Amino acid sequence: MLLAVDLGLRTGLALYGRDGRLVSYRSQNLGTRARLRRAAGSVLNNHAGVERLVLEGGGDIAEIWKRAGERAGLRVRVVDAETWRRPLLLPRERRSGADAKAAADGLARAVIEWSGAPRPKVPLRHDVAEAIAVGLWGVVRAGWLDGVPEAVRRR
Repeated sequence: MLLAVDLGLRTGLALYGRDGRLVSYRSQNLGTRARLRRAAGSVLNNHAGVERLVLEGGGDIAEIWKRAGERAGLRVRVVDAETWRRPLLLPRERRSGADAKAAADGLARAVIEWSGAPRPKVPLRHDVAEAIAVGLWGVVRAGWLDGVPEAVRRR
């Protein structure tokens, strides 16, 4: 499995199966850096079968997750938002951060639908939408999918 994380004190998490489909997703408010430090290892321990960890963001929060992932023996990749946005979003969708976040929502909903994952009962938060998007980038990059599925590209 691959776990994608949109980093922050409010953290988006998206879990993908080896078939490249989204299995689960959620947003978690970790509140403080101290709680985040404790939670990173715990989140990874609660996701048995994860072999890859893709982190979107940087700084000291990325380092906390990266160390936790390496301790767990995972293949860890830290990327910035432009790394996944460029291949997944159209240029007009990347004109501003607000445009990109709105486009990530549409992309995430298409991935949820294509994957057969449970539909959200509440509006998607931008952190979970971006975790779903960076996770899709991660499974394509890992070779688990040949490319972005047609149903997702047509969104």
